Amino acid sequence: MEIAAQPDRINTGVSGLNDILSGGLPAGQMYLLEGDPGTGKTTLAMQFIIEGVRSGEKGLYVTLSESKSELDASARSHGWDVAELPIAEFIPAEASLSPDQQYTVFHPSEVELAGTIQKLTQLIDRTRPDRLVIDSLSELRLLAADTMRYRRQLLALKHFFAGRDTTVLLLDDRTAEGSDMQLQSIAHGVLRLEKVRRSYGVTRRHVEIIKLRGSAYREGCHDYTIKTGGLHIYPRLVASEHDATFDGERIKINLPELDLMFGGGIHRGSSTLLIGPSGTGKSTLAIAYAHAAAERGDRAIVYAFDEVLRIAQDRAEGLGMNVREQVARGTLAMSQIDPAELSPGEFAWQIRSDVEQKDTRVVVIDSLNGFLMAMPGENDLTLHLHELLAYLNQKGVVTILVFTQHGLVGSMHSDIDVSYLADTVVLLRYFEAEGDIRQAISVVKQRAGHHERTLRELSMSQYGVEIGEPLRSFRGVLTGVPDLAEHKN
Repeated sequence: MEIAAQPDRINTGVSGLNDILSGGLPAGQMYLLEGDPGTGKTTLAMQFIIEGVRSGEKGLYVTLSESKSELDASARSHGWDVAELPIAEFIPAEASLSPDQQYTVFHPSEVELAGTIQKLTQLIDRTRPDRLVIDSLSELRLLAADTMRYRRQLLALKHFFAGRDTTVLLLDDRTAEGSDMQLQSIAHGVLRLEKVRRSYGVTRRHVEIIKLRGSAYREGCHDYTIKTGGLHIYPRLVASEHDATFDGERIKINLPELDLMFGGGIHRGSSTLLIGPSGTGKSTLAIAYAHAAAERGDRAIVYAFDEVLRIAQDRAEGLGMNVREQVARGTLAMSQIDPAELSPGEFAWQIRSDVEQKDTRVVVIDSLNGFLMAMPGENDLTLHLHELLAYLNQKGVVTILVFTQHGLVGSMHSDIDVSYLADTVVLLRYFEAEGDIRQAISVVKQRAGHHERTLRELSMSQYGVEIGEPLRSFRGVLTGVPDLAEHKN
């Protein structure tokens, strides 16, 4: 079977968008970029034009809403050279009719839509751009006598571009009443930018490819942010696209008893969940694994959602782990994460960049509770975690997850069950013995290989973390109030 030739794709100026579009937009077609005000349509369109100019293509940005001075100010705020942004303004302002205008200026409010389209096509014929942006369709819609006439004119505009090898980006702020599905049907592709407001924290933004005729693309919603330099889009992580080979070795720590509980250490390319109430030593164990990897020369990173880095480093130093020294060497990184300021897609992209660009071998997420707060819903949490853990496993990364349960002793509960996502589950508990509050640790699940099924005592002091012998003299340790086994008849 003969495979049809794929159209040439052009760089959009946004690397994340190119990734979603399997390389970029198919050239020579007309696209609709829609989104509510404030979603970044103009910023993305400017990136699209500037990328073309830098590549030696002719570009033209036709604005019917903002003035050239406003667009120039926006470009400068992102650090762009305004000379790389050729602008033709169609605005009803007499002051703009200056003799030094780069292109012919047209006053759209004085004529009907057909005249405006005619002037626009004349301008395009003179400049013959390879890339064209029309910002925005709402002004053209206002000039139309009715909706049908407006759509017919847009269809005529599409026919005008046919065979001209011009890639056109039409911007629409979706201010028209109802859903303009016919407008979407006219365009070769439709990109939608959306804002999702939250009760606290930054507004979350998504981009979605609604359609792209005859071309492959990654479906679904993808998080993005607007920063200095333009839009930063974080493609949805698909673990199956990142398969890799690695040695199936076990990763050990400087605690032989703990390695024994794992049956010889943690498998490379696996995820381990440390679960238990607050204060049982979950974060300390997680940092201990990261520190041990750094001392071996394997780069590790700790993403801290819940704790200030200074406090976490002071605690680790107090237990004999020279984490600051490893941070200075570059083998250990510690990153403070604010769930109110970060989207899950951006966080996954940070991890992916750290693994692929810096060869990180151990990743600690402390904690999943903080990650949960960054999510709009629990169902999304499990989907994000599934893809993230599958990706890290396929890259041969050892992933340590910390999850805090509600309660202190006895029965524990969680808002959401994530234990089934991890390859290994380590349970930590408090228990009372001889008037002291102690901690117990056990490996309750491990998908690959044998593991010890005992309960051991966990203790921490200035000498470091210590794992005791199996608690064979006690029964009911997990209840929090055990009995001595020898007292039983």
